[in-house]
Amino acid sequence: MKIGMVGLGRMGSNMSLRLLQGGHEVVAHDVSPDAIEKVASQGAMAAPSLQDLVHELDGPRAVWVMVPAGVITEETIAKLASLLDKDDVIIDGGNSRYTDTQRRAKELADKGIHFLDSGTSGGIWGLAEGYCLMVGGATEAIGRLEPIFRTLAPENGYAHVGQSGAGHFTKMVHNGIEYGLMQAYAEGFDLLVQSDFDIDLPQVAELWRHGSVVRSWMLDLAAHALSQDPGLESLRGFVEDSGEGRWTVQAAVDHAVPMPAISAALFARFSSRQPNSFQARVLAALRKEFGGHQVTK
Repeated sequence: MKIGMVGLGRMGSNMSLRLLQGGHEVVAHDVSPDAIEKVASQGAMAAPSLQDLVHELDGPRAVWVMVPAGVITEETIAKLASLLDKDDVIIDGGNSRYTDTQRRAKELADKGIHFLDSGTSGGIWGLAEGYCLMVGGATEAIGRLEPIFRTLAPENGYAHVGQSGAGHFTKMVHNGIEYGLMQAYAEGFDLLVQSDFDIDLPQVAELWRHGSVVRSWMLDLAAHALSQDPGLESLRGFVEDSGEGRWTVQAAVDHAVPMPAISAALFARFSSRQPNSFQARVLAALRKEFGGHQVTK
């Protein structure tokens, strides 16, 4: 099949390469000419503009958008909508908020353009391992693009999970779970390193990968990181979030679903960005005031 790829960052460029390796034709666009050239050197057709990308595609067209959630996604989809025709398809593979996806699907449907949301997991390993795809939208449009989904995903790694918005909602919950898993590993390894025992963290991480009930791909990554830098001294403990954890917790509030582990993991990320936070200074001040406890200046 022939497909347009808009956004050639770490995910979009690797997805383009996987599609090319699978025998598909890719028309590639990015705001960076260097990013376009890099993918074009691997066999993609370069599209300096969205107009060029649409012109190079045969109808009914399919365009995969792989750009950061928010304003950039909004502007890109709006621009594409002004260029595409009835029965063309836009796939948003980024981490858009599912409520935005539902709105966009309705707006594009009024123009006769199909809109699919593909929650995409796999990170930088997806080129070799494949991407887990959680796709929402109309069955007809998804069926038409199934060769694309099957090429990007490993065996059993793609599913139509529901109507418009369901793909991004499923990916949002997936990322919330990811927050909780990462936090649990972080806390466990922290306790090991702070204990009275001289525990070899790379050894334990590798040990747990074999037969343990806590083995997982996330543990594989932890073992790799610790083998390279056992004390993680090259890193600063500053952890960003890209929004999905917040949206997951908000959805839990909206549906009255208790979610203490994922909520705590989100707040731990906030704490990581506040060295010598005002919150902690208030706690120290209160302990000094009521109990005369020593404080560190």
